[in-house]
Amino acid sequence: MRVLITGGAGFIGVNAAARFLAKGWQVDVVDNLSRPKVEANLEWLQAQPSAKQMTLHRIDVRDAAAINEALTSTQPDLVLHLAAQVAVTTSVLEPRHDFEVNAIGTFNVLEAARQMNQPPAFIYASTNKVYGKLSSVKVVKEKRRYRYQDLPRGVAEDAALDFYSPYGCSKGAADQYVVDYARIYGLRTVAMRQSCIYGRHQFGVEDQGWLAWFAIASVTGKPITIYGDGLQVRDVLWVDDLVDLYELAFEQIDRVSGKAFNVGGGAAFSLSLLESLDVIGRCLGREIPVSYADWRPGDQEVFIADTSLAKKLLGWAPKTSPDEGVAKLMAWIQDNRALLD
Repeated sequence: MRVLITGGAGFIGVNAAARFLAKGWQVDVVDNLSRPKVEANLEWLQAQPSAKQMTLHRIDVRDAAAINEALTSTQPDLVLHLAAQVAVTTSVLEPRHDFEVNAIGTFNVLEAARQMNQPPAFIYASTNKVYGKLSSVKVVKEKRRYRYQDLPRGVAEDAALDFYSPYGCSKGAADQYVVDYARIYGLRTVAMRQSCIYGRHQFGVEDQGWLAWFAIASVTGKPITIYGDGLQVRDVLWVDDLVDLYELAFEQIDRVSGKAFNVGGGAAFSLSLLESLDVIGRCLGREIPVSYADWRPGDQEVFIADTSLAKKLLGWAPKTSPDEGVAKLMAWIQDNRALLD
């Protein structure tokens, strides 16, 4: 079997690539290596025992001709499309760049897949931001967190789409193209509307990868700023659990083609920002100091994914609790301190 992973040197990509290499697959990593420190991820991947099964294609997804050539030459059974501009704040500052990478880049990969004689299965890393601020959903403020008043399991896939922020627009447009290419062209596509994935090889920064950023900053002594009141809640998902879902979706692609899944830790694995700092503080044995600033555009008081559809159709559920996952993340940070200072 062969998988082509766009963004394959990024955080999720390198974890997925390692999984498929370990299973004996041929792995094609497509990445322009523009993200800071992804070279370290690539070096780690190239040091794996099965690295001879991996090929790097240094390609930008905005280059349609190069993407066509990559898919034509490799003939993958599965495309994992993970390459993206990933920060809402960056999209606000550079909306054209955001659109070109997320919307046009996804279109390029979809078109390359469509034009193959035997189109591959296609799994797209979408985002919970396709639902916008969910301003019609009632939220209750508690002492240490916000919660949904009437959605105990979180937001399901039938929630109205509301592409708030340039990032939401670009990722949302791509999400809908992925779904529609199954309807119109018969491609075997799935969109994963992901919520707060975290794990090893994540070089989190202030405006993206917030849980990893909190952990890295706490270990390295960098200042942490909370935008808003810290009661914002997200469901967090350990990256290995996400890769499990990718595998299950591929194995059952004919059953789930054309569907979008909400993917996160669900209500059981949700944390407020303040609660996440409590978890990190327990790992370090000390309180984590923070400062506060104004809310950022497009931020939601709560987002929790209702993952019932993935459980029903694919038999998937998250397994790694925040306490367990954060402890694993902290161990990786300690082992890779030289890359993070």
